[in-house]
Amino acid sequence: MSTQSINVALLIGTIALVFLIIPDCVAVYEDEEGFKLCVTSRQGMKDLSRQNLTHVPSNLPNNTQYLDISHNSIQRLTGAPFSRLTQLCWLKVTHCGLQEISPSVFSHTPALKVLNISYNDLPFIPDISLKQLKILDLANNLYNSYQLPASFQNLTSLAVLSLGSTAALTVNYNDFDPLMNVSLNHLVFGAGTHWQKYDSGALTKLMSLKTVSLFASFCGDTSMFENVLVDLNMTRATSLRFITLFPDNCNMTGNLFENLRTMPFVQNLTIENTWMNSSFMEVLLKNVWVSYLYDLSFVNITYNEDTPDGFQFRNNNQTINLCSLTFNGVNHFQYRYPTFNISLDAVSSLTYFKFSGTGMNILPCNLLSVLPSLETLDLSDNLLTDSGFWWFQCSYTSVFPKLRRLSLSKNRFSDLAFISEKTHQMKTLESLDLSFNSIHLERECFWPAQLTELSLGNNNLGNNVFRYLSEHFERIYLSKTGITAITQEDLSRFPKLTHLQLSSNSIQVIPADLSAPALLSLYVDQNAITSISKEALAGFPRLQTLKAGGNPFVCSCDSYWFVNVLNKSMLQDWPLDYTCSTPPSFSGLSLLEYKTSELSCENWLQATVAIPVIIVICAAIGLVFYKCDGVWYTKMLWVWIRVKRRGKKRSNMLKNQSFNYHAFISYSHQDSGWVDDQLVPSLEGAGFSLCVHERDFVPGEWIIDNIINCVESSYKTLFVLSKHFVQSEWCNYELFFAQHRAISVQQDSLVFLLLEPIPTDSLPKKYLKLRSLLRQQTYLEWPKDERKQQVFWASLKSMLHLADKSVVLQDVALALSDTASLLTDQF
Repeated sequence: MSTQSINVALLIGTIALVFLIIPDCVAVYEDEEGFKLCVTSRQGMKDLSRQNLTHVPSNLPNNTQYLDISHNSIQRLTGAPFSRLTQLCWLKVTHCGLQEISPSVFSHTPALKVLNISYNDLPFIPDISLKQLKILDLANNLYNSYQLPASFQNLTSLAVLSLGSTAALTVNYNDFDPLMNVSLNHLVFGAGTHWQKYDSGALTKLMSLKTVSLFASFCGDTSMFENVLVDLNMTRATSLRFITLFPDNCNMTGNLFENLRTMPFVQNLTIENTWMNSSFMEVLLKNVWVSYLYDLSFVNITYNEDTPDGFQFRNNNQTINLCSLTFNGVNHFQYRYPTFNISLDAVSSLTYFKFSGTGMNILPCNLLSVLPSLETLDLSDNLLTDSGFWWFQCSYTSVFPKLRRLSLSKNRFSDLAFISEKTHQMKTLESLDLSFNSIHLERECFWPAQLTELSLGNNNLGNNVFRYLSEHFERIYLSKTGITAITQEDLSRFPKLTHLQLSSNSIQVIPADLSAPALLSLYVDQNAITSISKEALAGFPRLQTLKAGGNPFVCSCDSYWFVNVLNKSMLQDWPLDYTCSTPPSFSGLSLLEYKTSELSCENWLQATVAIPVIIVICAAIGLVFYKCDGVWYTKMLWVWIRVKRRGKKRSNMLKNQSFNYHAFISYSHQDSGWVDDQLVPSLEGAGFSLCVHERDFVPGEWIIDNIINCVESSYKTLFVLSKHFVQSEWCNYELFFAQHRAISVQQDSLVFLLLEPIPTDSLPKKYLKLRSLLRQQTYLEWPKDERKQQVFWASLKSMLHLADKSVVLQDVALALSDTASLLTDQF
């Protein structure tokens, strides 16, 4: 590479002349780290900022973890509202005009880890003794001294401290003594004012410092700044950040950063929100180039060319340690192109270069494209277009020979096919960031094989974007690109895919058939997904990181596996960003607090538990049923139901039939005692007409004829079954004729009264028909229990009541009238 100097004019299209407001680094750190340290549930967060409060509410929930009461009119904090807030971890009270803090406040909040009481009117640094406190912001108050209270020695966990007051203009040697034994890592110090005095050695008390952010002006006082650098070198801090080092129009002279040459521990230097002219830039870089610095950053600087030839920096033949150079926000005092005359040898060792927020619209290809060691180039937040980056007037003989990562985010690129073709010129390019542009999809894209990472976030591309990507891609970032669904056909295009980011889209479901065997990381947060099932992740066997917060989860059995079984260590945003959306009763509830049992959600487990339970219950019911004679009562109920159902049918069948008796009773002579004492009196007492062979057979007739006539003239035939019955020959005849009548006239005319148990298998062969009938027809069993006997009589009488009494009585009346006429004739 040539060592001669090259004069390059950086072409800047739109140049901002207004200072950007620099956010406080500690505030940003609080928001990011505070949530990680403190908040586990959205329900524990209370944002009461800008509510016109004059005091802290006393009815705050006991589970409050995060409390923001900023931008109110609270001049005093008392202990009473905090008495129940034992879980409070994050407290922000800024821009409230706060003047006093009662010592009892922090005695009630032992879990406090982040405390921000900056931008208030505190007249002195308050006594704070919290062993778990990690971040403390006391900047921009009105105390006139940086002398820390002795109680600060108890802040054993303090990692970040921010101090600053426009009223404190001196830094004394003993100000930081209470922190000598505290492992403070980051100090943000100052309020942007010019100090009147700094005692050498004041900062050396903080020997654990790693990062120092100094917010103070040293215009015209180089000796004080040199003393500060000497002390910072003693602390062995590795990262220095100087904010508003020089105010506007500050004419700096002398070698202010000469001490950088002897600070071997400093690796990172950031100069922020500072006026800087070209002559001072030359002096600074001469010191930087021979220092131990690895990384140099300029953030929101205002650049002024005060030398007639612009920026001049020749090769000094020194070993260069600087590998990372950042320009993030460059405001130009003059409305003209700046001029740089710099040797390429001076930047030959750069591996990282960021030139962002400058309004650049054309790439200075003669300088940047030939950096021999450059691996990362960040040109985000500019005005570059497709033709502005690949400028037609540039002759690309060796385009970024070692470039691996290129960021073109927040520019004006549009043609993805054109970009894919141009990336073939970059032989080593692996990662390309095209997020926040105006990318459109028109033609087929042809990507180089070595390019494995592509970011197209915040471009309106839709579901078809996958067709324009390369099969060689391993990392694909498609956040906020208008994707509504993802299919297996999409994923099958990328066999090497390890990282897929689909945040902030409109995806409603993760299909169960998705498969990406190499996938390690999946982001689907801020979509419309209601549940994530085990089957949906089964196709990602190597998945290590999943981010799915901010989705409208349904708190039901659909989410049981995700809530109770999935290994939460892979969820980066668990549990803070996971809440229920439905049903309404659980809306806003953290998924961490949603409780449901496996038994209520797993069908196989329900069956496994239910079957034994049902068996036990049935066994218990069966036992109770048996012990309470349920079988007998059931038989009686069945008889009654059958009688009722057939009543109407029989009345139609028998409307042309007439009977002399309700029932003919067939029984053994040896059972006559029960018949005469129990059966006949009970039925005849209820108005039934009975035919009993001992009483109603016609004398002189053949006994078979008597049996036939009685059976045919009776509505029912009652058989009183007993062991004696089956031994009676005449009973067999009666059963035979009654059974044949039942077949021809009335199917249900036979009623069996079981006087005593008779096993059907013990009946003689001649009673095979009776055995069959007993198996097919319901019979009434005579119970010994008097309570059951009432049921027996009710069932029997119900059967006989179905007989048309008018028919039976009519036949009897006719017989009586016939007899009466015979008697009249005789007289």
